[in-house]
Amino acid sequence: MKGGKIILLLLIVLIIVFFSTALFILNETQQAIITQFGKPVGEPITRAGIHLKVPFIQKVLVFDKRILEWDGNPQEIPTKDNKFIYIDTFARWRISDALAFYKSNRSEMVGYSRLDDLLDGAVRDEIANHTLPEIIRSSDREMITQEVESADITTSLDSSQFEDFDVPGARAKIIDTIVENVSTKLEDLNLGIEVIDLQIKRIDYNTEVQKKVFDRMISAQLRIAEKYRAIGQGEKERIMGKLSQKKKEILSQAYLESQQIRGKADAEAVKIYGNAYNRSADSRDFYKFLRTLETYQTAIDSSTTLIMSTDNEFLQYLGTTK
Repeated sequence: MKGGKIILLLLIVLIIVFFSTALFILNETQQAIITQFGKPVGEPITRAGIHLKVPFIQKVLVFDKRILEWDGNPQEIPTKDNKFIYIDTFARWRISDALAFYKSNRSEMVGYSRLDDLLDGAVRDEIANHTLPEIIRSSDREMITQEVESADITTSLDSSQFEDFDVPGARAKIIDTIVENVSTKLEDLNLGIEVIDLQIKRIDYNTEVQKKVFDRMISAQLRIAEKYRAIGQGEKERIMGKLSQKKKEILSQAYLESQQIRGKADAEAVKIYGNAYNRSADSRDFYKFLRTLETYQTAIDSSTTLIMSTDNEFLQYLGTTK
């Protein structure tokens, strides 16, 4: 009886050990292959769930089934028009055939390294066959600048700075070609890898060229600013000239009107004085007497010396007591 219990207990332990080593679970993000003594056995397992293997003899190698990221290192590449630029790219890839991937790479790290070599080489080859404007632009859209710059200002600048605007863009074509070339090489090498997409993250000049480009851009903008200042100064002078002319016209017209008013007022005053002092002989003599006194007051002071005869009309009121 006691021996039977021990045997039963051993059987239970063996069953537990068997199932713990014979069963394995894959989730939705995993795929696996089974190896026996280091060699793959059967087809890749891509379905999530519980699966069986031979205990102790077979081994399960699990690979990622999700879309993975490849982030390339920025590399300096000469373009077709001999401009050295830094290209930073990234891509999305996945393990399409776990069995082929294991046979050719053994691990994800090795597969990533081989993919890195293929993508870097394809990017370098394709970038070197295109000019910088083709790499930057992704469409054939016409470049539009402000009318004042294109008509008046940019014509004075070097035309070579604007000729690139007419170059059709080829960025999308470049990316498609890189993906196609890499996919072809991956199929030929049977690496079990599929490149889904590749994009250019950043395009930049190297440090030396970048400084020259910025200096040239600053110089161009300064010339444009100077042109604007010259246009503004000319417009200012034109407006100030008009204002000065208008001011002279207003002052001249005001002076004319003031003289006309003053003349009319003087004529009216003379008329009133004439009517007041021309009513009789006595009023006329009195007016003459007042005007003569006013003349004495303005023409003669304590320092004035007059030499004239006593019968001069100017002294007629000084030589009589009337």
